Amino acid sequence: MGTQSTDDMKSFDLKSPTEDTSIVDTRTKEQKAIDDWLPITSSRKAKWWYAAFHNVTAMVGAGVLSLPYAMSNLGWGPGVTILILSWVITLYTLWQMVEMHEMIPGKRFDRYHELGQEAFGEKLGLYIVVPQQLICEVGVNVVYMVTGGTSLKKFHETVCEGCVKIKTTYFIMIFASVHFILSHLPNFNSISGISLAAAVMSLTYSTIAWTASIHKGMQQNVEYGYKAKTPAQTTYNFLTALGDVAFAYAGHNVVLEIQATIPSTPEKPSKGPMWKGVVVAYIVVALCYFPVALIGYYMFGNQVADNVLISLEKPKWLIAAANMFVVIHVIGSYQIYAMPVFDMLETLLVKKLKFKPSRLLRFVTRNVYVAFTMFVGITFPFFGALLGFFGGFAFAPTTYFLPCIMWLAICKPKKFSLSWCTNWICIFLGLCLMILSPIGGLQNIIKQAKEYKFYKD
Repeated sequence: MGTQSTDDMKSFDLKSPTEDTSIVDTRTKEQKAIDDWLPITSSRKAKWWYAAFHNVTAMVGAGVLSLPYAMSNLGWGPGVTILILSWVITLYTLWQMVEMHEMIPGKRFDRYHELGQEAFGEKLGLYIVVPQQLICEVGVNVVYMVTGGTSLKKFHETVCEGCVKIKTTYFIMIFASVHFILSHLPNFNSISGISLAAAVMSLTYSTIAWTASIHKGMQQNVEYGYKAKTPAQTTYNFLTALGDVAFAYAGHNVVLEIQATIPSTPEKPSKGPMWKGVVVAYIVVALCYFPVALIGYYMFGNQVADNVLISLEKPKWLIAAANMFVVIHVIGSYQIYAMPVFDMLETLLVKKLKFKPSRLLRFVTRNVYVAFTMFVGITFPFFGALLGFFGGFAFAPTTYFLPCIMWLAICKPKKFSLSWCTNWICIFLGLCLMILSPIGGLQNIIKQAKEYKFYKD
């Protein structure tokens, strides 16, 4: 049984050779055909700017609009500290992943789980990485289903105040219908235009949020203290906000898959253009996150709404436009996070279950996945709180400290060296985040589940 299990795991694995022309390609014709069909390895023609806007789209979510609210539950000192720490730590762990992509001569770790297998072993690597990556990617897709539907609803209610109210369920279905079409684009390069539009939209609605906050001005009697009435509620709010800020930097789950689309040779490895794209992406992330969080909190204090656009109220045309920009952005983000899931499913079907690669297989697989995320989003529209609970066990490891553990396992830095100490500090902070953040999410789940009735909204 042990041998069979290991063989099954290996059949799921698909390590792709680098473009290094000095390395002999030992793949069979059938294996090469499968590599050329699967989403992650089918095209390696991306430029560094593809990496830039793919990473912006993956990282900057509509949650940026809730950062002022998170700041109101954290306070100035802890809030600013966590914002900056998260930015620095996740940039460092992202650099590690970019470096490890081709760290072993003759190999490209095109998928997160492949790097995990190199660090932890063929079998254990899959068990550690794949469940966490799926929780993150499928969970984010469900959240974006809900976010897209609710933003469409807000847009409709803003531009048509006298219209008949339409249930959120139908708006989620409208949003999902877009993905029943877009999900059949074969790979990352084919969605680059959508990703670029999404990245531009994220910067646009973030800019609208903080500039409109300045235009509205500081509110009368603004206060910055914690607004919860009990110490227990203050603590729950703090932990929830801690998770919200930390999970705002969650693009690591797709970074290796994005880098896999960049061509590589011994003279020009992919890490060069990839790192350039990551730096540009992180500058854009800073331009989105910091002004929105700090200016929004400064202007509205602890009375800021959980979506800063709600606090702005006017002008209505601007609020409506911002909500539509959010919809366009999460369309692109959904596709970025769905592509690695499509790759896992299709790899499993053709490598382990021996299905023939075909358009029909891809059509059925991807439609079923989109329908699944739509169904879960409609059934549990408070899924964001659910993700805050379960995601704490997956987002924190894959973003904050799993890359550090892999770095220690593969690179083996000298004990007590700067690299060794830095990685262990990141691991400690990531573990604290993994333990503490689900507490706030659990409290929110209990509170919202008590009031929720299935399919009533």
